[in-house]
Amino acid sequence: MLALRLLNVVAPAYFLCISLVTFVLHLFLFLPSMREDPAAAPLFSPALLHGALFLFLSTNALGNYVLVIQNSPDDLDACQETSKAPCTPPSTHFCRVCARVTLRHDHHCFFTGNCIGSRNMRNFVLFCLYTSLACLYSMVAGVAYISAVLSISFAHPLAFLTLLPTSISQFFSGAVLGSEMFVILMLYLWFAVGLACAGFCCHQLLLILRGQTRHQVRKGVSVRARPWRKNLQEVFGKRWLLGLLVPMFNVGGESSKQWDK
Repeated sequence: MLALRLLNVVAPAYFLCISLVTFVLHLFLFLPSMREDPAAAPLFSPALLHGALFLFLSTNALGNYVLVIQNSPDDLDACQETSKAPCTPPSTHFCRVCARVTLRHDHHCFFTGNCIGSRNMRNFVLFCLYTSLACLYSMVAGVAYISAVLSISFAHPLAFLTLLPTSISQFFSGAVLGSEMFVILMLYLWFAVGLACAGFCCHQLLLILRGQTRHQVRKGVSVRARPWRKNLQEVFGKRWLLGLLVPMFNVGGESSKQWDK
């Protein structure tokens, strides 16, 4: 249990460190290298477009990350206080790390240090989505920077796979600078985190379409069959497009108002 509580602190710190490093690289390396194009129009310069897109992705990723932390799933004590009758809804689970019973429990996310359930599932899915997009976009921007600085062509499919071992040998021989080697290492980290978040996002969306949670799947709990549109609406709400563009909590969502029966 002590190891889990320690992981509950280390994982968010690790994510925030990666986010800070990514922001610094974009601000001090990628954007300045794009400003060097004198032929680009001021309003449509690569630096301006890149900065606007990266700001949109990172704002949504970090905004939904904060909302996941702030909005914990409803606990059983709160349910008892707001209900006159005994409140024993299904999908309840006692989390040993959080030391509380949560409603419609999906899983405990160590990177947010919080349980994922009824009130923050929507923000968690959007957090995974925008984190994957921000990481993969950062990888593309980093590849463009490395190809320009080191004059490397990524036209060959195996160029990205052979970049790391080749760069390590060149780094120890002095042909590659420390800053360039750091960017190359970050490329593989962005690629791994981006793919992991994208896969997790797709998995969560599939469970939402089925009206299930990961906890129910692990325990083999059967749920009532409902239309997939209703399952999506309960999590994302009717005004889902607004929540997709701007980090907001419970934009028309109904997931905190009803449970599976």
